Amino acid sequence: MSYQDTVSALAEDAERLEQVYQEAVGAGETAVFQQAIGENYKKEPDNLLFAAWFYRFQYAAEQAKGFAIAWAWVIPLALVNGLLFWYLSDDQRFTIKIVSMPQAAADRYGYIPTIILFAAPIAAVFVLVYLTAVGRKNWRLSLPIGTVLLAVGGYVLLTYPQAGTRPFQEQYLSLMALHLPLLAWAGVGVFLTAGRRDPANRFAFLIKSLEIFIMGGLFIGAGGLFTAITFGLFAVLDVNVPTLVQRLFIAGGGGLIPVVAVAIIYNPAAPPIEQTFNEGLSKLIALLLRIMLPLTLLVLLVYTAFIPFNFRAPFDNRDVLITYNGMLFAVIALLAGAAPVSRGELPPRLGRWLRGGMTAVAALALIISLYALAAILYRTAIDRLTPNRLAFIGWNVINILLLILILLYQARAKAAGWLRALHRAYSAGTAAYVVWTLAVILAVPWLFGINQGEVEKLPETVQDVIFNYPNPILLKCKQSDPIYLLEHGEKRWIEDIETFNDRGYVWRDVHFVPCDDLRSIPDGVSIPADAGPPPAP
Repeated sequence: MSYQDTVSALAEDAERLEQVYQEAVGAGETAVFQQAIGENYKKEPDNLLFAAWFYRFQYAAEQAKGFAIAWAWVIPLALVNGLLFWYLSDDQRFTIKIVSMPQAAADRYGYIPTIILFAAPIAAVFVLVYLTAVGRKNWRLSLPIGTVLLAVGGYVLLTYPQAGTRPFQEQYLSLMALHLPLLAWAGVGVFLTAGRRDPANRFAFLIKSLEIFIMGGLFIGAGGLFTAITFGLFAVLDVNVPTLVQRLFIAGGGGLIPVVAVAIIYNPAAPPIEQTFNEGLSKLIALLLRIMLPLTLLVLLVYTAFIPFNFRAPFDNRDVLITYNGMLFAVIALLAGAAPVSRGELPPRLGRWLRGGMTAVAALALIISLYALAAILYRTAIDRLTPNRLAFIGWNVINILLLILILLYQARAKAAGWLRALHRAYSAGTAAYVVWTLAVILAVPWLFGINQGEVEKLPETVQDVIFNYPNPILLKCKQSDPIYLLEHGEKRWIEDIETFNDRGYVWRDVHFVPCDDLRSIPDGVSIPADAGPPPAP
């Protein structure tokens, strides 16, 4: 039975009609239900139930279309956020430093400004304040979410030295510059979908987020152009703009954007599914992404055809592998942005073509995702597991599972339910993204940490090697031939070059230290264990 027939049959049953509406929301078919209400109201304008529903939708549309931006909240919140960004951008006072080993290098050195880690959590807190105050939502939910986001940022600041070696500390901090914004976005999403965790609302939040990010990008482009012109004019006059003022333009101006972008795009009084998606920037973004869909399909077809002729490229070249991963995330975003939020947004024929194109793109992206995952697993097997590789292996696995879900659900879905199936796939994928983001943030420092007590007993030259290079630590002194693997505070003699090669070691991993320092390290079990007593360095 269609919504048209269902609505007609429930002309006097208000409670049941409300249930059908909630089912339509969960299926992403709000527009279809609304159309059925409109047609029934035209046929029976004296029916009070149809009239109530008709004007309910009309009022919601007017509210979504012309909601008033609460500038009395936006301006002070944006200004305070901008001033915080400006204050924390002082790299002389707020810089995250790489922590040296206890006896290795005496000094720390600055790596990244603190604002890079805390910008997203702080901005999320101000966005939550705006959404709560203007949308008259629950402070008992927004305050704990904001507190948790700031606490996780503090956790990163406290635990990054646990990663031990300089490369792993740097990798972890770089990963956090990506993962903390993801967590902040997820925190806002949890707040806005509270009580509405159905796939349709989650997908609507995802699409609205994409629109906000694009709006923020436009603000950044315009602000960057204005700043460049301003500084250029002063440079022509041979006037040096003080660093304090430069930070005010760049960091302070950047702090204005999150609150303003959210205020312009999102109606805080309406849930995600009731936001406007078929006009303005939303309509333009969806149209552009749908135009790009066949072009993306063509590119993926050509690229897949060329894979056999250049098969080793991502296995041997790290930059190629990074490009692959970036492309796959772009495809996932393209598939989400091109999909309608409601089935009523597109004519049935166009919907069928869109479904076919998205399924084809997902299938080709799945092939390339498996190819990229094989490449990163291969590079990890012949070298070592690092924080970067662990994080991106997880992201690759989630992307692959999401693409499989999309294809599986589309294969099972009927024509009327394909959009609901897509929303379900993205809802599950979004939850997996959030879980993995939190896992990377919390677990990486402890997974890659080192035993500080063992390291303190070693010579300073060896501590310096441990601090600057990840495992495996291979040691040698110039006056002797043996090569040793440092493991658990002991040196393990590697019997011959064949054993060295068989274990996947390479010469670049061998570090030269003074022979006396190497002799002072206790001997461990030789490699292989039956190689006999280890020779002295």
